[in-house]
Amino acid sequence: MIEIKNLIKSYGTLKAVDDVSFNVEDGEIFAFIGHNGAGKTTTIKSIVGINDFDSGDILINGKSIKTNPLECKKEIAYVPDNPDLYENMKAIDFINFICDMYEIPENIRKENITKYSKMLEMENHLNESISSFSHGMKQKIALISALAHEPKILIMDEPFVGLDPKAVFDLKNVMKEMCSKGKSIFFSTHILDVAEKLCDRVAIIKNGKIVKIGNMNDIKGDESLEQVFLELEEK
Repeated sequence: MIEIKNLIKSYGTLKAVDDVSFNVEDGEIFAFIGHNGAGKTTTIKSIVGINDFDSGDILINGKSIKTNPLECKKEIAYVPDNPDLYENMKAIDFINFICDMYEIPENIRKENITKYSKMLEMENHLNESISSFSHGMKQKIALISALAHEPKILIMDEPFVGLDPKAVFDLKNVMKEMCSKGKSIFFSTHILDVAEKLCDRVAIIKNGKIVKIGNMNDIKGDESLEQVFLELEEK
């Protein structure tokens, strides 16, 4: 479970995130949407402990990211919007490096690496250098690395960008499977029809403030999520 309490993050005089509060429950897929510069990535980087923040708190399964950052990060997998990986490494070495940090036993990591590399059609590329990969292939390696250590909470920033249709389909199924096991997924996306069909709840952020939050069906009513979003953007 993620609990965000009165989060404020400023860059000079600009409040990128302005008194944001919401929870992501266990067993839930939660979408976070907004225009470019609305505060999505700043919020996400604060949740995973990359960004410090001015005030408020973020709790990961009851532990504060400010006071217990390592304990919080053990519970999280994070896939950024731009997969900046160690390009001088082979893909398999990078994935094992991530598994080493999370102290994943050899048998579990092998099983998961095999499972997810086959699913994402990367099993024949694991011994290749990351520097030779396209954006989409790097995104797949970031996803395999995140999923291989079986996180309790999966946080992703625009995870579908650069993925081929089959990979998008398979990732959505993995997300559903994780939630059926009581795990939490929080992700930002500009692909609103995917969010509408996939997610339990949604928050819409505009100029650093949450302008709409709730159950997906309640938020969209008889409209599409895209219509609701565009109407809010025009206000």
